[in-house]
Amino acid sequence: MWRKSSHSSDGTTSQCVEVTQLTGTIGIRDSKDPDSGHLALSPARFADLVRQIKDAS
Repeated sequence: MWRKSSHSSDGTTSQCVEVTQLTGTIGIRDSKDPDSGHLALSPARFADLVRQIKDAS
């Protein structure tokens, strides 16, 4: 089951990200174009990405 980021519905942006738990990885995709595929990251890499995004904002 894909879940949309809670930040995607803030009313000020059209950038939407969805995530899901896959077998051994975390899937990330563009909710506006879900058929274009997804990026699969290890849980450690996903946590690192989230940290980097938080540090950049």
